[in-house]
Amino acid sequence: MGDRSKQWLLIGAGAVFGSISTLALLKLSHMYYVKRHGKSMSNGALAEDGTNGKASNEGLARNFVGSDMLADEIVSEQLTRNIQFFGLESQRKVTQSFVVIIGLGGVGSHAASMLLRSGVGRLLLVDFDQVSLSSLNRHAVATREDVGTPKALCLKKHFSLIYPECQIEARVQLYDSSSEEEILSGNPDFVLDCIDNIDTKVALLAACVRRGLKVLSAMGAGARADPTRIRIADLRESTNDPLSRAVRYRLRKDHGIDGGFPVVFSLEKPKVKLLPFQTSKEEENPLDYQIVPGFRVRIIPVLGTIPAIFGQVMATYVATQLAEFSLQTEPVVNLDLDHYRILHQRLIEHEEILYGSADEVLVDVEEIVYIVKELWHGRSARDQNQKDVGRKMWRSVNELMLVRWDQSKPATVSNLILLKFSEADAHESTDLDHIKEEEPEFYTLVTRTLNRAERDFA
Repeated sequence: MGDRSKQWLLIGAGAVFGSISTLALLKLSHMYYVKRHGKSMSNGALAEDGTNGKASNEGLARNFVGSDMLADEIVSEQLTRNIQFFGLESQRKVTQSFVVIIGLGGVGSHAASMLLRSGVGRLLLVDFDQVSLSSLNRHAVATREDVGTPKALCLKKHFSLIYPECQIEARVQLYDSSSEEEILSGNPDFVLDCIDNIDTKVALLAACVRRGLKVLSAMGAGARADPTRIRIADLRESTNDPLSRAVRYRLRKDHGIDGGFPVVFSLEKPKVKLLPFQTSKEEENPLDYQIVPGFRVRIIPVLGTIPAIFGQVMATYVATQLAEFSLQTEPVVNLDLDHYRILHQRLIEHEEILYGSADEVLVDVEEIVYIVKELWHGRSARDQNQKDVGRKMWRSVNELMLVRWDQSKPATVSNLILLKFSEADAHESTDLDHIKEEEPEFYTLVTRTLNRAERDFA
C-alpha cells in the first residue's frame, strides 16, 4: 500500500473514531439531562422561564432544593471533601439550608462564595450597590467585565457556573425597615450581616434579634493588616474596634439589646485613618456623590486580603453551625504568658500546702494555657453560663486559681478547674457526690468540659 493510501486510511479512521466519540458524549449528555429533568432533550426545549435555551438556574434548583441533592452523583462528587469532613447526614443539613447574605462587598462576596462551595442549598443575596473598579482588589469573583454590574447579579452569574443546583435569589435592594419582611421572611437558617453602614447594620441586627433569627455580623475589616488577630466572639467581647463600639452603643440605646449574637472582628487597632473624598472640582459637594443618603463618602483604605479572610471566617462558622459540627472558638482572653506562669506556680504552691508535695502536678505552663484559655475561657468554672461576660470578664488573675476537680486523682489537664479563691475553698471542703446531687447542671458542665480535655490529649 502506498504512502498516499496509508494517509487517507489514517484520516478515515480518525474521522470514524471522532464520530463515535461524539455520539458517545451526546448519549452521556442526554442521559444526564434525563436524569435531572425526567424528560428527553429536544431542539425546541424551553427553559423554566419560558425562553428557548438551557434551563435557568432557578428552574434547575427547584428540582433539587427540598429534596436530597446529595443523591445526585455530580453534586455528591463536587462535595466529596465536605462529606468526608462532616459526614453524610451533617452535610445533608448544609445542602438543605437557607442562608441570607446582606452586603456583598469584600466580606460578603467571600462569605457567600464559600457557603455556595460548601453546598448550601438556597442563598438570598442582597446589595443595592454595583461592582466598581476599585473593589476588584477584594471581591471574590468579580472581573473587569463586571464593573458597573449590580453586585448581587454579578455573584448570581458566577455562582450559577460553580454550583447550578443552588437556588439563588439576587436582590438589588437596600435593606431598611420597609424591606425587612421581604428579605427576612422564609425562616432562614442563618443571616450574615456584611453591611458597612451603621444605621442599616443596627436596623438589621435588631430585626434579627426581634425575630429570633441566627445572625453573624462582620465588624470593621478595613484599615487592618494582621490576619492572626481576627476573632469570633459575642458582640459584648469585641475590643479595639470602633464599629463594634458604635454598634453596641446604638443597639443598647435604641433597641435595648446588649449583645447575645456572634460577630467577626479584629483585635488589631486600625492602622490607617479614613481618607477624605476627593472631588474633581473644587466647588463640588462630596455629598452629591452619595449613592444613598446617609451613607459615608469618605474612603476606608483596605488591604484586600483582610475582608476576604473575614468572609472566609464567617462562612466557616456558619457552615459548621449548619452541619451541627462541634466547634470551640478561641476565647478573647487578655492574659499574657506571665499570667499563666503565675497560675502554674500558684497550683504548685497550693498542692504543696494541701498534699505535702507537688509531685502529682502533671501539667506545664503550655498546658496551663490550654486549660485556662480553651477549657475555662479565662473565667471561673462557675461563671461559664454567665450571660454578661463582656470585656470586663477578664478580671485580675489575682482572684483565680486552679484546683483538682477530683481530689483522689492527680492534677492533670483533665482534672483541673479554674475557680475563684473562695470557690476553691468551698470545693475542696466537699465531695463530687454531693456536687452531683446538689448541683447536677454544674456537675454535668464540668465533667463534659474535662472529658473534652481528655479527648484532646488522648
